[in-house]
Amino acid sequence: MKPDNAAPGYYVWSVDNIVYGPVDLPELVNWVQQEWVTADSWIFLQEQDHWLKADQIEPLKMFFQPRSAPRPPSLTLGAPGGVSITLKLGSLRRVRILAGLTDQQLERFVGLMELHPVRQWTEIVKQDSPGDAMYLVLEGEVRVRMMIAGKETILVTLAPGEFFGEVALFDHGPRSADVVANKDGLLLKISASAFQKLATEAPDLAAPFLFAVAQTLVARIRADNKRYRDSIAFARTVQQ
Repeated sequence: MKPDNAAPGYYVWSVDNIVYGPVDLPELVNWVQQEWVTADSWIFLQEQDHWLKADQIEPLKMFFQPRSAPRPPSLTLGAPGGVSITLKLGSLRRVRILAGLTDQQLERFVGLMELHPVRQWTEIVKQDSPGDAMYLVLEGEVRVRMMIAGKETILVTLAPGEFFGEVALFDHGPRSADVVANKDGLLLKISASAFQKLATEAPDLAAPFLFAVAQTLVARIRADNKRYRDSIAFARTVQQ
């Protein structure tokens, strides 16, 4: 499907099911190098008027060719239970709100947070419980659900690169839904206390992090508004 009001350039269908763009080729290459755009990412080519996977686009193919290279930078962090987990910095950059941070900034940022391995079917967040943290999905998959009349209603499924719980981080209000792990995974927990520490001790990290969160929230709101307008238009068409 061609994006509305398309302008010359490229559009990226991201893991959070939002189309970002238009961007020019240098910016798209930058996203590839930051590993936010992967070989399997869907890209809309404005001039050709169709979608292709990133590794099928001629100017990008060279970035996805197998080649000998030094091992990507990584860091080892502790997790609950005394477990040590090694993370590739590239995998952290697949979380769009972290993509703009340098290696050194990522190490500092993650060092203030908590890694949380989760087992399949674990209830990570419970509806109406006090909220004091947001979570970034690094590995695995989670679903956001509500139980209505004893039956589960799935609101959205979140893949690596997405996040949830951000509203509670700011207002400490009750959770609006349950979040359950669909499979084994790894989350990065940003507690309210960790966020406060980030803001006071590392404002150079807090500012780009908050800006990136705000950008994603605005994109979600715009997408929701469009779906709402489309549903109203459809309902009016049916009534005619």
